[in-house]
Amino acid sequence: MGVIQWIEGALCLLTALVVLAQVVRNVPASNVVDAMMALTELAVVAQLVAGLVALGGAPDAVSKPTYVGYLVGALLILPAAWIWSQAERSRSSLGVLLVGLVVVPFLILRLHQIWPGHG
Repeated sequence: MGVIQWIEGALCLLTALVVLAQVVRNVPASNVVDAMMALTELAVVAQLVAGLVALGGAPDAVSKPTYVGYLVGALLILPAAWIWSQAERSRSSLGVLLVGLVVVPFLILRLHQIWPGHG
């Protein structure tokens, strides 16, 4: 896995820990969580750009539509979770953020598995 994937994973983990701490303390999402979500999304955007560039020289065994689907899916998960959580800033909205923060690393791992020789 590349540097971008490790950074994404670390940001997702760190943000999830902050969100989990707020769930345990039973406080609504804070501006810190919003900022950390935005930073994590920037890493996902970097992954999208790097993935699309790498796709230009992809081996024939790579399913390009599937690969792009995972890239775009990973890009949409965090904003969707954040928008959903903004509808009701409560403890359960933090749970939605946690789910999004757990899904993204799995999508990135799946990207790694789709590329031949890495799965």
